[in-house]
Amino acid sequence: MPNAIIVAGYGPGISHAMARRFGREGYEVALVGRNAERTSAGVAVLAEEGITARSYRCDLGDQAATRSMVRQVQADIGPVEVLHWNPYSTSAGDLTTASPDELHATFDVAVTGLMTAVQAALADLESTSGAVLVTSGSFATDDPRINEMAARIDYMGFAVSKAAQYKAVNVLHYRLAPAGIFVGQVVVLGTVQRSAADQGEATVDPDAVADRFWRLFRERDAISVPFGA
Repeated sequence: MPNAIIVAGYGPGISHAMARRFGREGYEVALVGRNAERTSAGVAVLAEEGITARSYRCDLGDQAATRSMVRQVQADIGPVEVLHWNPYSTSAGDLTTASPDELHATFDVAVTGLMTAVQAALADLESTSGAVLVTSGSFATDDPRINEMAARIDYMGFAVSKAAQYKAVNVLHYRLAPAGIFVGQVVVLGTVQRSAADQGEATVDPDAVADRFWRLFRERDAISVPFGA
């Protein structure tokens, strides 16, 4: 039975490129997201390339649903060797007016959901010397220009939750390294082609990002890798 990669927060950009990259290396792919039509379409596209994938509908901000999804992947495919975490929430755009529920929503996806999935797959990750690979971005960094932009375009909750996720990945790296589990992230500095944010001027090739993730997974020589302009 092949080992699985969970591609959480599936979309047409980086996560699809990750599914293709790891699928070509022999992993069976679990495409996970809230939009079942999107994940099912991704399965069909990958099948045309000879890559075996399955679709799983899941709200990754829901802890019970996330744990259930991991158990179903284990039952359908086998041990989870790689967890790729790509989802995000843009709730709580303005921190001065956001409700507590909106604030929770950003962290539930960026941090709580990630940790829930890691805990659910932990035994598999340890037995396979697996990896947790997280998509990060410029909004996670403490840069005055980025901070000003986040406030100006109402991405404040997103920026804060991604910064918390960035720190969580770095701390988790050291916690899980003794168990043989690699935890790392690629910090994408720019807009990704074919993503929802691409308005025709994106410069970051998602296939190149996936290749960088693959190299990070194989070499395990860094925790946070900047990529792009």
